Amino acid sequence: MVNWILEQHGLFKTDFGHQGSIKTLWETRWKFPCTLGVYPFHDGKLEDFEPIFDFLIRNNINDPYNDAYTSAFFSIAEDLAKRGEDAESTDKALAIALYKRASTVYRLSRFPYIGTPLKREAFEKQKKVYEKGMRLWDPVMTEVIIPHKYAKEGDGKEIPLYVRMPRGSTVDKPVPVMFLITGLDGHRPDNYERTEGAIERGWATVICDIPGVADCPALKTDPLSPDRYFSAILEWIAENPELDESKVIGWGLSAGGYYAIRAAHTHASQLAGCVGHGAGTHHYIGKEWLAEVDHHEYPFSLKEAYLMKYGYKTWDELLENCQKTFSLVETGIVNMPSTRLLLMNGVDDGCMPIEDSMLLFEYGSPKEARFISKRAHMGYPEANASVWPWLEQVMATAPPKKQ
Repeated sequence: MVNWILEQHGLFKTDFGHQGSIKTLWETRWKFPCTLGVYPFHDGKLEDFEPIFDFLIRNNINDPYNDAYTSAFFSIAEDLAKRGEDAESTDKALAIALYKRASTVYRLSRFPYIGTPLKREAFEKQKKVYEKGMRLWDPVMTEVIIPHKYAKEGDGKEIPLYVRMPRGSTVDKPVPVMFLITGLDGHRPDNYERTEGAIERGWATVICDIPGVADCPALKTDPLSPDRYFSAILEWIAENPELDESKVIGWGLSAGGYYAIRAAHTHASQLAGCVGHGAGTHHYIGKEWLAEVDHHEYPFSLKEAYLMKYGYKTWDELLENCQKTFSLVETGIVNMPSTRLLLMNGVDDGCMPIEDSMLLFEYGSPKEARFISKRAHMGYPEANASVWPWLEQVMATAPPKKQ
């Protein structure tokens, strides 16, 4: 039995009350974040979402995998996208804002996992509208498709990335790279603000999806597929003369934090540092934690998403096998030497237990951490104020690659 910090704070078995009720979720968990434009409503507006959730509540549509839920967002997203197209020739800033809003509406449509044909359609629509906006940004962001040179049977042959280069980057002056590793419900077209932060600092951004979600070609049932995947991406970065391979830092978000921590060990020589932000490592896929996780702050049940992400047919099969197969402790990954590694999270995280960050101090190389008291998953809103200075410090002190 784990002596959970969340239980010490009286939250481990607390039921937040929004599971199975879109009305409760909207009124108690999502409406206020929507007014602020924070997770998962980045770049969205309350006026976009109020009519959608009014419709869902009136019609008692509570299952996010029901096509009625997914399709409820389409008309408003399509209208925003059309208004963005109309504004392109007269008001570029307005067009960019409208495309971002349309993308955010599509994001909530395919939330929390792309597990139905209609959710895949929503994701494809989101990418299309997001990419229309990307080409208007200054500087632009582009999709780059690279070969998966280490693909084995079951892996896809191509890796799609979003790449954004700072102004004035040249082969004579290669730039540092923020390598962004996205999460379970946040994918490549959900990270404009972070790319802006990198641009302001003169860094490039390379964004990938994680195994088992979105467009990632890595075989989700193979625990070694992430290592092949990251080898292909990091070698592509090293071969790009405009990118400084000695200053590449991985930043893994939520479920992506697991992969950032993994890469910090398996690819230590190719990374100046990594941030495991809101990361699971071991307990998050253990029986004891998963028995209570659906009562916590995550908007919907994680069961369906985890089954599809990891490729298990039943929940009992996942409970018996997932931790043994994917835990960074069970597989011994944490015993390997690591690059610099920052662990960032809220102490009261109900999705990925804070213990999953804490236990890393018992293994391998020394680690760094910042845990935010009385904050839930990811440690927002304070977290990024600690991550960015750490990234800057690592970029400034990373030794150049030996010739």
